[in-house]
Amino acid sequence: MTEPAYLHATRAAYDTVAADYAELLLTELAAKPLDRAMLAAFAELVQPAGLGPVADLGCGPGRVTAHLHSLGLTAFGIDLSPEMVAVARRTYPDLRFDHGSMTALDLKDGSLGGIVAWYSIIHTPPEHLPVIFAEFDRVLAPGGHLLLAFQVGDEPRHLEHAYGHAISLVAYRLSPDHVAEQLSQAGLVEAARLVREPTEREKPSQGQQAFLLFRKPEGS
Repeated sequence: MTEPAYLHATRAAYDTVAADYAELLLTELAAKPLDRAMLAAFAELVQPAGLGPVADLGCGPGRVTAHLHSLGLTAFGIDLSPEMVAVARRTYPDLRFDHGSMTALDLKDGSLGGIVAWYSIIHTPPEHLPVIFAEFDRVLAPGGHLLLAFQVGDEPRHLEHAYGHAISLVAYRLSPDHVAEQLSQAGLVEAARLVREPTEREKPSQGQQAFLLFRKPEGS
């Protein structure tokens, strides 16, 4: 099967910027207390349930995977970019990182206690998101939780330069209501959401940031 063009473009862009991206964003969470609060709430919900490990999907260089591990979760990362996976493995040799795509996860049905997709759906054309959300529902155990992060808006950004490199990539801004509706259609139930204003570092290009916490119902 021919790979969708957006997957090829995403892989190529992140392979190009991997090392510089990892260095520039290594400590970014330290300046974002609300983001950390959402990750902490996710961990507090997932850990006692004991339903399985947590997958950081679109993990990049592994900084969020490592943060989840620091919160007491058994976490591993999956990323489309082989270079990002290589950086993550070098940086966090005690954690697991695999190469793969959110469109077709090499994971068993119901095998995960939680999923984090931290700004990793933003390069997927919105019309393709239901395929990814169906995969999330498939691999989550009943009672498991999903945490999504993304930029709010309705206009895509065409990126030609990032992290010191020339690239060609589209970043989609999304409506929290619309994403929540799509997740509900996939069989997941909303638990909480946060929409915050951009930090000083994120202004003016980033805009509002959204965090959606969803749960797979028991018995589904």
